[in-house]
Amino acid sequence: MPKEYQTVREINGPLVFVEKTENVAYKDIVEIKTPSGERKRGEVLDTSKDIVVIQVYEETRGLGRDAKVTFMDENVKMPVTEDLLGRVLNGRGEPIDDGPEIIPEEERDIVGEAMNPYSRELPEDFIQTGISSIDGMNTLVRGQKLPIFSGSGMPHNKIALQIARQAEVRDQDEDFAVVFAGMGITNEEAQDFIDDFRETGALERSVVFLNLADDPAAERIVTPRMALTTAEYLAFEKGMHVLVILTDMTNYCNSLREIAAAREEVPGRRGYPGYMYTDLAEIYERAGQIEGQKGSITQVPILTMVGDDITHPIPDLTGYITEGQIVLDRDLHNKNIYPPINVLESLSRLMDQGIGADKTREDHSEVKDQLFADYADGVSLRELVQIVGEDALSEQDQLTLNFAEKYEEQFVQQGETENRTIEETLQLGWDLLGFLPEETLNRIDPETLDEHYESQDDEA
Repeated sequence: MPKEYQTVREINGPLVFVEKTENVAYKDIVEIKTPSGERKRGEVLDTSKDIVVIQVYEETRGLGRDAKVTFMDENVKMPVTEDLLGRVLNGRGEPIDDGPEIIPEEERDIVGEAMNPYSRELPEDFIQTGISSIDGMNTLVRGQKLPIFSGSGMPHNKIALQIARQAEVRDQDEDFAVVFAGMGITNEEAQDFIDDFRETGALERSVVFLNLADDPAAERIVTPRMALTTAEYLAFEKGMHVLVILTDMTNYCNSLREIAAAREEVPGRRGYPGYMYTDLAEIYERAGQIEGQKGSITQVPILTMVGDDITHPIPDLTGYITEGQIVLDRDLHNKNIYPPINVLESLSRLMDQGIGADKTREDHSEVKDQLFADYADGVSLRELVQIVGEDALSEQDQLTLNFAEKYEEQFVQQGETENRTIEETLQLGWDLLGFLPEETLNRIDPETLDEHYESQDDEA
């Protein structure tokens, strides 16, 4: 039976240092009781010969050396059940929506179990998000981890909500669910998320975890693991295809740094702990499909790049672990283009596995390559025009320059509630290519051109 001790030596931010009184294990649950009877929960973060470091999930204000500490001899667990669908929880997995009590079917360790690499299936099923810049140019595949790299003030949360509303595995009669985890978000953002989920009906197939900006940093470390534990249960016990959206991973990493500083650890790059790569990998690698299992987990982590710096440690390490990235562009955002996705800097490494005949359409890869090439040429010409002027361009260069503008205004630009099918996206791509001479479309097979190409010269 757990014993109660009164051996608190020091309190530093979210950390409580306790004189070691018995053998305790890393990640064990701890309960701390104040003299007034208030109880706070935490977990063992570190243990040495003489001291146990406890990470408290709640505010440590009010705690003193007279607090009593009980080591519960068990790890942090998430109570899981299919009834979590449609519910809104806090960052510790507790309901905050005034709904009925949740009766779990089981409780699972939030650390989870690593997927056996040999048992992983190669992701190859197309997920339609309804956003052309993703579906057409940087396709999301079931079981993939594809982060969104954003910047402060850009509409990453709107894009996250649009994906949550619209995402579906096409032509398959299978259950699809969304697990949404907001970390370090403001009260206003949290309310926007809740309102959007409810108004659009997306909440019925979703589980929402909300960790607010004024919640303790320690809780922010737990939130994504709570969400992923729920996703694993829905995917591998209930056979659902689960999309996990994690926003904002920058807030998560800043909490890692805050706790590491309280522990007086030697800092790494920009003050972040040296183990941040491993910590992020523990989260991102919980996406995928398992051979013989019906369900799957697809991850879309969202992070805001400090100063729009893609070389910052958080996006840098995330890029090493994940299978590409969707990059939001400040210039497109300033031009009032939504979603401001820069396809030239974005990449989906598993796109080729999820497109083509019987998945999207047989012409998908060629259309994507041609759009990408001509848009890249148009963007390069913009830089040239700033030096030599537009009058110095050839007729073909002028067409390419105009194509880049039309591409942004017609292909990238779409409404926040506009849900385009992949057929509509590809047709839009062909319409744009029709503004270019057929003989310049050298990345498309002649037979494909004969079937789909239609000149738009008259409309130009």
